Amino acid sequence: MTGPLERSFAILEYLASYPEGLPLASIAVDLDLPRSACHRLLTDLVRCGYVRQLRDHGDYALTSKLAALGLTYLSSSGIVDIAQPLIDRLAASSGELVRLAIVDGERLTFVAKAQGARFGLRYDPDMGIDVRLSCSAGGHAWLMTMSDEQAMEIVARQGFGDPKQYGPKAPTTIKALTKVLQEDRKRGFSLINEMYSPGMTAMAAPVRRRGEPAIGVITIAGPLMRLTEQRMLELGPELLAAADELGMASTASPMFSRGSLKAPVPEPSLR
Repeated sequence: MTGPLERSFAILEYLASYPEGLPLASIAVDLDLPRSACHRLLTDLVRCGYVRQLRDHGDYALTSKLAALGLTYLSSSGIVDIAQPLIDRLAASSGELVRLAIVDGERLTFVAKAQGARFGLRYDPDMGIDVRLSCSAGGHAWLMTMSDEQAMEIVARQGFGDPKQYGPKAPTTIKALTKVLQEDRKRGFSLINEMYSPGMTAMAAPVRRRGEPAIGVITIAGPLMRLTEQRMLELGPELLAAADELGMASTASPMFSRGSLKAPVPEPSLR
């Protein structure tokens, strides 16, 4: 981090994980910022309405202003209006958590969801997070639409997920991840078992228009004891159909129609 803009964004991104707020000292230490500089940046962010101090000389936390900007942007883009009925339908039939993530440069970010589980264990992680590509179903579904070379370049820049922080079966090498993607391409959709989180499974399919790069992914996730490999294979055709339907409808959204990558991506056989 060099300039005040980069440092300000770093503070915002950091505080997003701590809705209860953090003291100045913790923010400065964790972000490796001089305490005086960190205080000046926080003061500016408070003045602009993005951060608030919970009490005099107390912890700093985000306001809802940043979230409101994101929600306004998504609402104007038409993404949720287009995708939500499809996601709701898939969640109802699968009985599990269904989410949509969109491609933005080299990132995947969850923007919409529907919870199909009515009873028992419900898997429902935070929305708005960037997807860890190397060990998530959504990441694999996107990566499998690329050549191995391009996929590994993107993963290398983001980094591999540490099994200590994700699931015990998270791939940690290029060789292991390449093998997973090859199997996903043969199947037509990704499938993971305790890669992203212990005791959890997930599957995903890319959203794309024929001959174009993927613009997003639809994922289904749930507990291993309920969302077994056999169950995921049974849900595969319905997931692929939903992804195809959203791909065809995506031209109605300005965000979807703008394209996600600057250069065309080689298209391996997915079906």
